[in-house]
Parts: sequence; C-alpha cells; structure tokens
Amino acid sequence: QVQLVESGGGLVQPGGSLRLSCAASGFSLGSYAIGWFRQAPGKAREGISCFSRIVGSLYYTDSVKGRFTISRDNTKNTVYLQMNNLKPEDTAVYYCARRRLVCSATASGYDTWGQGTQVTVSS
Repeated sequence: QVQLVESGGGLVQPGGSLRLSCAASGFSLGSYAIGWFRQAPGKAREGISCFSRIVGSLYYTDSVKGRFTISRDNTKNTVYLQMNNLKPEDTAVYYCARRRLVCSATASGYDTWGQGTQVTVSS
C-alpha cells in the first residue's frame, strides 16, 4: 500500500525550530518528486519545498528560503523538513505529497498525500 505519514509538528515559540518527518511506505522515494505543502485556515494550500532526484530539481518558496531545509534518509525511506527561525506566519497544517517525475509548486498532479501534522508558532 502506498502511504505517506507526517510527524513532528507541535507548538513552538517564535524563533524556535522543528523537524518534520515524512515516512513513505509502498514505494521508493528516489523514484518520485516529493513536496512539502502547508495550509492555514481560510487559505489555499501552499507549496513550500520539493525535490526530484530523477530530474535533479529542488526548490524553496521565497518565504522559507534560508530558514527551511529539505533532506532525505534513503535507508529509512523518509523525507525531512528542518524548520528554523519559525514565525507566526508559519502556523499551518503541513503535508508531504508524491508526484510523478517532476516538482510542481501547486498541489495539482500530486497523487498521494499524507494526513498532515499541525505546526503552531506562538508565544
């Protein structure tokens, strides 16, 4: 069964850090583009980072550049999102998702999604 499971969210103060995990089952991460998205109440789902080993692509949306880092552990079949210097504007439910071949900054074309993990940045 193809499955993605996010974990690592929680409540942090502004300026704090969290590391989110996206554990994949039923497929190899190296065969797909993997993206991180977030959605705040009343707002559209926003693509924040993605990589594709197949085509060698990597991106971060401007609002997280220099603060967030995407990485992977092939032995654990897990993708991570390290989030530093968190801001209240980062508060959202964070999702990881799978897409064939290439990354997209929009949610279209991603065929498998995790359940999401809540990140709340507040003092």
